[in-house]
Amino acid sequence: MTVQTATHINGVDIVLRPIRDTDMPFLLELYASTRAEEMAMIDWPDEQKDQFLATQFHAQHTYYMENYLEATFDVMIWQKEPIGRLYVEEWPTELRIIDIALLPQYRKQGIGGYFMKKLMQRAQDGKKGVSIHVEKNNPAMRLYKRLGFKKVDEHGLYDLMGWRKNDK
Repeated sequence: MTVQTATHINGVDIVLRPIRDTDMPFLLELYASTRAEEMAMIDWPDEQKDQFLATQFHAQHTYYMENYLEATFDVMIWQKEPIGRLYVEEWPTELRIIDIALLPQYRKQGIGGYFMKKLMQRAQDGKKGVSIHVEKNNPAMRLYKRLGFKKVDEHGLYDLMGWRKNDK
């Protein structure tokens, strides 16, 4: 879903571009922001938290790169600054959203919902479904349910959420 032109969302132009090696510090920062609440509850020194998050990020990144060989791994860019990521792999019957994340200051502004709707339209056009694994306590679960995603399966802490045009 790599986009060459800007996407206008609520007065904001956002471009998707493939990740680069130089994006790794940003992607680590983004990953850490998604774990901030969890890490705030752990009584570790900041240095230990940072090391843990770096290890977890690198393990996740390596897993994605090794297991989703046909995926698009894009960074969301606004005003030349990275604000989020969107990782998607297209399969014969569905689009699998591997990950969608935004920095905290860009959440709840319709950006994630916009990209989700674009993926849903793309899936509908291709007569496919859309799926994503979501942590059960992830606040984004409300968005997915509002968009019509339903729980398809459970995998430990995660629910596999799915959407298909004809589901009601």
